[in-house]
Amino acid sequence: MNKASNRRGAFRIAALAATALLAGAAASLAADMAPVSEAPVAADTIAAKSPWQVRLRGLGVITRDSGFVDGIAGSDLSFSDTAIPEMDISYYFTDNIAAELILGTTSAKVYGEGSIAGLGEVGKTWLLPPTVTLQYHFTDFGAFKPYVGAGVNYSMFYHQKGTNASSLDVKNTVGAALQVGVDYMINDHWGANVDVKKIFLRPDWEGTLGTTPISGKANLDPWLVGAGITYRF
Repeated sequence: MNKASNRRGAFRIAALAATALLAGAAASLAADMAPVSEAPVAADTIAAKSPWQVRLRGLGVITRDSGFVDGIAGSDLSFSDTAIPEMDISYYFTDNIAAELILGTTSAKVYGEGSIAGLGEVGKTWLLPPTVTLQYHFTDFGAFKPYVGAGVNYSMFYHQKGTNASSLDVKNTVGAALQVGVDYMINDHWGANVDVKKIFLRPDWEGTLGTTPISGKANLDPWLVGAGITYRF
């Protein structure tokens, strides 16, 4: 399957995952939105809004196709795109300032390109890339709550194996993260979310081709494009 087909497939799967998440929350949304006949509560007895919030998203992971093998002129790398579920947890220090922890795991296949295109699939790795961002939330647009964020990512690679290479070892690495998104709040608790993140992820890697050690750099730099549901406690 070529890179374009992988990317289209990742977007389709992410869209289906987000649709399933939204559909699964529909009953709870309806219950929260239903009118109640209770007597009004005095303003001074209303509990303060919780600082905690969670989101569930369907996420497309779209990687950059770039990298190299040390000492081989014209070598390049490409990586498979994937679609995964993702959860994040946010804590609001104020109405405008929040911190978010982003959790999810995915896999990537590594392919030789350029002068090493004949190598085909080099290997496969799983990665766990927890990311923390500090966000600014805009509060002047009613139910629309746009936000921007920046932070740090630490990616851990595991279950690595060579395919046409004898072995593959991608090194854990730290990278920067940028984020933009918007929540549309249906009521005080439930909302819909669209979110885009850019992770600057360029790990070193090592492997063995036959009995020959090889090494290089994998410029993954993925876009994370997601949609899903928001719940504010």
